[in-house]
Amino acid sequence: MRVGIVCPYTWDVPGGVQAHIRDLAEALIEDGHQVEVIAPAADDAPLPSYVTPAGRAVPVPYNGSVARLAFGFLSANRVRRWIREGRFDVLHVHEPFVPSLGVLACWAAKGPIVATFHASYQRSRALSVSAPVLQSVVEKITGRIAVSDAARKTLVEHMGGDAVLIPNGVTVSRYAEAEPLPGWDDGEVIGFLGRMDEPRKGLPVLLEAFSLLAPVRPGLRLLIAGPGDAGEVLEKVPAEFHDRVGMLGMVSEEDKVRAYHSVDVFCAPNLGGESFGIVLTEAMSAGAAILASDIPAFRRVLDDGQAGALFETGNARSLADAAAALLDDPARRAKLSDEARTAVWKYDWSTVARDVVRVYETVASVGGVEEDDRP
Repeated sequence: MRVGIVCPYTWDVPGGVQAHIRDLAEALIEDGHQVEVIAPAADDAPLPSYVTPAGRAVPVPYNGSVARLAFGFLSANRVRRWIREGRFDVLHVHEPFVPSLGVLACWAAKGPIVATFHASYQRSRALSVSAPVLQSVVEKITGRIAVSDAARKTLVEHMGGDAVLIPNGVTVSRYAEAEPLPGWDDGEVIGFLGRMDEPRKGLPVLLEAFSLLAPVRPGLRLLIAGPGDAGEVLEKVPAEFHDRVGMLGMVSEEDKVRAYHSVDVFCAPNLGGESFGIVLTEAMSAGAAILASDIPAFRRVLDDGQAGALFETGNARSLADAAAALLDDPARRAKLSDEARTAVWKYDWSTVARDVVRVYETVASVGGVEEDDRP
C-alpha cells in the first residue's frame, strides 16, 4: 500500500506528534508498505529519505504551547504537487484542524483520507470560530483515529462524529537497554524530559519539589533534558543547589535513551493538555520507575498507578513526598519498573501499526487519492 502521511508541525523541532509520525512511517515501511511524509521544514534541513520539506514553519501559540506550523502559498503548492505525484492509496493527515499542512492537504486531495487527532483541550475559542471553515475539511475525511479518549472527546464535542481509538505507539526495543550518562550512574537522581519553557509541562512544580527535598537529601540530584533557557530554570532553584542540577538541553535520540537509564525516578509533572503521554511510554520501555501527575491521560497509561506512581497535579509538596517515598523504597521502584516493562507492550508499534493499517483498508478505494482541482 502507498501511504502519504501529512505532519502539521516542523520536523526540525522534536515533539510528540512528529515522533509518532516518524515511528509509524518506519513501522509501515518495515512491514513492506511504501510511505512518504510531508512536513514543515527548511529545504536544507537534515531529513529522512521518506520526508519531503514543505517550507519553513512559523511559531504560533496553540493549545498552551508554541506550535511551529506552515500555512501559505509555498506550502500549499508543495502539498498539492506532493499529492499529485504521490499516487497514494491512502492519505493520512495528523491534526487536520491545526492551521498547517493537514488543512492544506485535505483541501488539495480527494479520495481515502484518514485523520488522526492527538490534541485534548476543554475549550477552544479558535476551533469555535473556525468551525465553519473546518467543515470543508471534515467533509473530506473518510476515516478517523483518536490517540486517546480525551482526544476523541475533543473531536466529538467540537466537530461531531466519532473516531476509532488507537493509542500512540512506542518502539519498545529502542529504549530497553542503554548505559547511563557519564557521572549519572550513582546517588539519587530524579529525571525530567520536556520543553523547559512550556508551562503545561510542569517543570516549575518539579523544581519547587526539588528545592524542598534537596536540604534533607544531600545526595539528591536533578537531571533535566529538553529545549529551553537553562538560566531561567536555575533561577527557580536556590543557588546552593545549582551544582546538583544537570542541564542537558536538546539531546540526541541516543542520549535521550541513556538519560532514561540514568535516573532513579523519572518525573512527568505535566499540568494538563496531554491526550496520551508518549514520554511515559518511552520511560516505561526503559524500565524507569515513574512518578507522574494524576492527569487522566497519565493515569490511563500507567494503569491507575500500577505501572507508575501518581501525585496530585500541580502540588509540589505531593510530588516531593511521593518522590521521597520512592527513593527510600528500592523494592517498590523495582516492582514499578517490572510492571511498566510489561504494560508498555500494548503500545509497541508492532501492534499499533497493524491497527492503523486496518483503518486504511477500511477506507481504501479503487481510485486511491487524487488531486482535487476545485478552487
